[in-house]
Amino acid sequence: MPEVAAPETQYEARLRSEELRSIINYHNRLYYQLDTPEVPDAVYDGFMSELRAIERQYPELITPDSPTQRTGAAPLTTFETVEHRVPLLSLSNCFSEDELAAWHRRASERLENDSFALTTEPKIDGLAISLVYERGRFVQGATRGDGRNGENVTENLRSLGTIPKSLAGTFPPQFEVRGEVYMPKSGFERMNLAISEENLERERAGRKPLPLYANPRNAAAGSVRQKDPSVTASRPLAMFIYQLGWCEGTRPESHHETLEWLRAMGFNVNPETRLHANLPETHERIAWWERERERLDYDIDGVVLKIDATRDWDRLGYVGREPRWATAFKFPPQQRTTKLRQIAVNVGRTGVLTPFAVLEPVVISGATISMATLHNEGDIRRKDIREGDTVIVQRAGEVIPQVVGPVLSLRTGGEHEFAMPEECPSCRTAVSRDPAEAAAYCPNPACPAQAIRMIEHFASRGAMDIEGLGERMAYSLFQSGLVRDVAEIYDLTAEKLMTLPGIKEKGADNLLRGIEASKGRPLVNVLLALGIRHVGWETARLVADHIGTLEGILQVTEEALQEIEGIGPVVAASIVAWAERTQNQDLVRRLVAHGVNPAQERTMARGGLLEGLTIVITGRLDTMSRNDAEDRIRELGGKVGSSVTRGTSYLVVGADAGSKAEKAEKLGTRLVTEDEFLRLIEGGAGGLESASGA
Repeated sequence: MPEVAAPETQYEARLRSEELRSIINYHNRLYYQLDTPEVPDAVYDGFMSELRAIERQYPELITPDSPTQRTGAAPLTTFETVEHRVPLLSLSNCFSEDELAAWHRRASERLENDSFALTTEPKIDGLAISLVYERGRFVQGATRGDGRNGENVTENLRSLGTIPKSLAGTFPPQFEVRGEVYMPKSGFERMNLAISEENLERERAGRKPLPLYANPRNAAAGSVRQKDPSVTASRPLAMFIYQLGWCEGTRPESHHETLEWLRAMGFNVNPETRLHANLPETHERIAWWERERERLDYDIDGVVLKIDATRDWDRLGYVGREPRWATAFKFPPQQRTTKLRQIAVNVGRTGVLTPFAVLEPVVISGATISMATLHNEGDIRRKDIREGDTVIVQRAGEVIPQVVGPVLSLRTGGEHEFAMPEECPSCRTAVSRDPAEAAAYCPNPACPAQAIRMIEHFASRGAMDIEGLGERMAYSLFQSGLVRDVAEIYDLTAEKLMTLPGIKEKGADNLLRGIEASKGRPLVNVLLALGIRHVGWETARLVADHIGTLEGILQVTEEALQEIEGIGPVVAASIVAWAERTQNQDLVRRLVAHGVNPAQERTMARGGLLEGLTIVITGRLDTMSRNDAEDRIRELGGKVGSSVTRGTSYLVVGADAGSKAEKAEKLGTRLVTEDEFLRLIEGGAGGLESASGA
């Protein structure tokens, strides 16, 4: 992150430095004390960079209480105060290779040596904690606080399984270790899911909904600071130890050896820590982390670098609140703040109205973001997001950008609350409400926006997979009058297509080949492509197995559908209601007339080798797609599960597997590799057992 230039005059610098100290102190309290930060780390880092620039240019403006000279905020009075025997300070930040090289150069000059080993480890976004041990037993745990005084949270920390209560092997009489308490992303998702489910009950009872946690870091910090230790114990927390603090007795001479020493005692040390001979070697590791960070089950915002020889730590010492022997290389932010210009509304293929944010463009993780999802009207109200707000925008894991929430302290009074429109923005039909789903939708089946979305969905991958018929082409075909519903896709000719702007003969021929190829898609794809409400891939497969042909969808009854395991009354009613509409009956008959009428093969190969088995797949398979693997299980008589339960027979674990493997191990479910899975579908459970015993 480039530093902001200091003001030109000392008077301007004094005014701006006072303003920045006030802003930073305000955000320090929110972050360190209340666990409710308003702005992303990148915005906070910008304030600090600007204040440092001013204080470098005008050293006489530095005050003893400046945020650049201390860490965090004073501890809360809720807990007993603990004085850290050695200050628990924070790290300096580098935002580019040039800044990292400058940090290395300064250390080299002080050490009179430019060739020294370094360690790297992921910079976990959690809560810094100090643990004190006496005669091998955990006696005290405290938060960072302001770096010199923290909060005594010993009893709460005793509930964490990753904090050893007594140590193994040899250890000093008394010592302190430092680490980061964090909440795994999978645990964070489970907590918010549980809150969402509870909120459904609260809404039905007319009670105020509970707020969701904003991010895993806030959730971890709030969990550690609970007044009731049993609440902390109920939260999915973990801790990595990253450093030895003070120590009475001998200690290893390098940081890397110290971590191995602590690991042998029973501490949870991050296995991703690496030792490097010099600075150039660290660059490759930093680049690797920036690419791979999303595969972790915990949030990181950078990489911590430390000089490995601990004898050099004393020689280098500290500057202000930061050690000279360590620094943090910060990744480009995945959250930024920007202005919310407007809350607009999109009409989906089923008519549901979905709000989205129109933003002042902002660059996040290398991409310029001008629109972001707002999920639904209820989410906007829960977060109190208003047009004109300065909002936090998030882009992580290559997902659609989303608005996290408003920065309340920057409100001017000119913001406007959002209300869902009373008319469809596309066709001006009066909007209806679905009380069961708290959704607003356009009931007009001839709505242009729905028709365009439907054409796009019909041609999408996983449905009819018509290459070249994406969002722009769907819009162009509808606006030109060439395609008013999906059956008319099959009426297209080269002559018709070449009337569209920018379409040449080759492009028209390619699209027509894709349209012709789509006639051979399996029945499950066609049912999914029809866009029936509540019908996803798995439901479409179950229905396809039952009806056998496309025209069968017009004769199926609710009773017959509910007899299919996995289909309930809501889905059954939705399918039958769709089939009863005259325009949909006409649509199916026209598709059949065009040759879109695949028959579903329902043969069970090899007499049901997997009959009676329930198999769940997690991660990426190399030899086949997830859909192909699941289809193969069903062909052999097995059931495909979506989650691991006590009834799961096997969990197939592919690459980049998630948290299902951990749950399977707890339940005693057998984990199988992809190779073992291939043996399973070749010879059934007996073939797998005989192969494993050979």
